[in-house]
Amino acid sequence: MRTLSQLGDDRPPTTEEMMTLAAARELTDGMTCFVGIGIPSRAANLARQSHAPNIVLIYESGTIGAKPISLPLSIGDGQLADTADAVVSVPEMFNYWIQGGRIDVGMLGTAQIDRFANLNSTVIGSYADPTVRLPGAGGAPEVASSCGKVIVVVRHSRRVFVEQVDFVTTVGFGSGPGSRERLGFRGHGPALIVTDLGLLRPDLETCELTLTHVHPGVELDAVRAATGWTLAIAENLQVTPVPTHAELTVLRRLMTHDQQGE
Repeated sequence: MRTLSQLGDDRPPTTEEMMTLAAARELTDGMTCFVGIGIPSRAANLARQSHAPNIVLIYESGTIGAKPISLPLSIGDGQLADTADAVVSVPEMFNYWIQGGRIDVGMLGTAQIDRFANLNSTVIGSYADPTVRLPGAGGAPEVASSCGKVIVVVRHSRRVFVEQVDFVTTVGFGSGPGSRERLGFRGHGPALIVTDLGLLRPDLETCELTLTHVHPGVELDAVRAATGWTLAIAENLQVTPVPTHAELTVLRRLMTHDQQGE
């Protein structure tokens, strides 16, 4: 498929577009996807309007099979219920759908992440006397423990990628191999971390996050400098594929509708 430059459009993808596109490519046709607002919602709707038309979008408010025309402003956006195949209560969403293992992939954000993909969205600093008190867990622990796999979308910096999270809000791989099994988790855990610098996946043996891709124009030293631990690098480190014209066209149409309130 031709790139934008080959079609005469030289506008490079923005950092946010690159993150959205990378996350969308992980979603496949027919899967069930638990969606958050922001980049996760953009990625999921991009996938639905491009390569995965039969993806089932599920929002925390209880909408199953939502098909929004424009990007929803929140999980309570009316068009989610208007276009959904079904609307269930929030308790049913968590107790039956998420914790029952009926959702293939969940998409999450975080304030901190460590080498084993444990997430912190509770406090910065000590719990008793924090520097910053964050919004908290929400449904993230249930999503991370019970969905088939998890995609985390977050910006890459030493403030976020820390040696040890200040508080474990959401368990990724705990202290390493065997942690999820000891806790009795149903899901396989974080499968992909999408950042503004590249892509990381857990090593199959150590469970440690490993850099597998850098985005176009990003130097490896920049990723190392933005990580608070000695980052594992894949032997066959690759460059994230350049966005196609079709991908960016759909994404920018979504963004335009969002900005215009259509």
